[in-house]
Amino acid sequence: MKHTLTSTPSAAELVKLHRDHLWLHLTNHKTFETQEPPIIAEGKGYLLKDVKGKEFVDGLSGGVWVVNVGHGRESIANAVSEQMKKLPYYAGSMATPPYIMLAAKLTSLLPEMPKVYLSNSGSEANEKSFKMVRQYFSAKFPGKKKYKIIYRNRDYHGTTLAALASSGQQERKTDFGPLPEGFAEIPHALCYRCPFGKSYPGCSIDCARALEQVIQQEGEDTVAAVIVEPITAGGGIIPPVPEYYPVLQEICRRYEVLLIMDEVVTGFGRTGMLFGHQHYDVKPDIITLAKGLASGYMPISATVTREEIFNGFLAGPDDPNGFFRDISTFGGCAGSSVAALENIRIIEEERLADNSAAMGVYLMERLKELEELPIVGNVRGQGLLVGVELVEDKKSKMPLQENRLAQVVAFVRDEGVIIGRMMRSVPGYNNVLYMAPPLIIDTQGIDRIVDALRKALIRQL
Repeated sequence: MKHTLTSTPSAAELVKLHRDHLWLHLTNHKTFETQEPPIIAEGKGYLLKDVKGKEFVDGLSGGVWVVNVGHGRESIANAVSEQMKKLPYYAGSMATPPYIMLAAKLTSLLPEMPKVYLSNSGSEANEKSFKMVRQYFSAKFPGKKKYKIIYRNRDYHGTTLAALASSGQQERKTDFGPLPEGFAEIPHALCYRCPFGKSYPGCSIDCARALEQVIQQEGEDTVAAVIVEPITAGGGIIPPVPEYYPVLQEICRRYEVLLIMDEVVTGFGRTGMLFGHQHYDVKPDIITLAKGLASGYMPISATVTREEIFNGFLAGPDDPNGFFRDISTFGGCAGSSVAALENIRIIEEERLADNSAAMGVYLMERLKELEELPIVGNVRGQGLLVGVELVEDKKSKMPLQENRLAQVVAFVRDEGVIIGRMMRSVPGYNNVLYMAPPLIIDTQGIDRIVDALRKALIRQL
């Protein structure tokens, strides 16, 4: 079957082209031999339509928690179009006005983080942070090897090999080794499945205090940074308790370890505040941003740092540490910077972080009603980032079988709602359903999500 760029394939033709040529993310294509692959064609607000015209509530903000401002924002498309006509791209040692204005805007939102490095994706933003801290300490302590990165079990930081090495999800790492060395793990912070078998608040926050033990095991002079998601997203939707980050930060300060907050998912209103770390008493040294930065309208990410870190690269002109020895080609896309600026304007003017907080409370209230069902073990989340952990029975907390989770998600989609589930057969991990709708959602949209989920869960009893 041959198509030109001007042709408009039918739904059936798109399905065939999909099966013949496409290689999707995180997808077992064997299923498409017997099932027709879903193809989304258009969206407006929090609603989507597939190529056959069926409507869905987008419970995942574009599938991977990106489209915070909702679909079909003409002002973003228009702003990008005008910029493309003027100047699409320039990078290297010269900036563009949109690049400068975006950096200024981000630092106005994060006043303790006045330096901004733009790149293309969340994975890349985290890679940049690792390179920054390693070069920073190499210059600060010549001859020392202060380079190790500590990460948290169940957190996820990206698909590139170093970002993957820093991710606490073993099933994502399988078959990709050997991964880069220099990474070590601390326990997760999920009270429902406490790694120490304790109960909050009588636990001494051992999940955070474990950082000190790992630093000592790895060698105090070798650990450069800790990277965490403020709220674990893809590892099961895990908001740490309020005391967690003050403990973690105190240990970091004591051992001169930089604290990197991966806000790729939690940034720009997702959790009910503009940034996820703002729910806690914590001051990170580096923050990484992506997804909601431009709501998926253009690819862009940022690594934002404190002044002190930037100043560590201001050596003499002949010193190899006189600049950050790195480059991000597509960090120079002026259109992406414009998209991010317009996206942030919408989030601020429409008070979408406030709506996320209010609708998040309503969503949690509705989901908590489902805890009366014997297979609903735990409902948790913050703002419009929520998870429902399903179990075989509440006493044992044995995870619900993966095929049954898949049936729930499929039934919900048949009901016109798109939600997600965690990956693969890892006890206490794969059995979480998650929802992260656009921040513009209303109570009617949330009711459609929860009502469809209730029907699906009842079918499993």
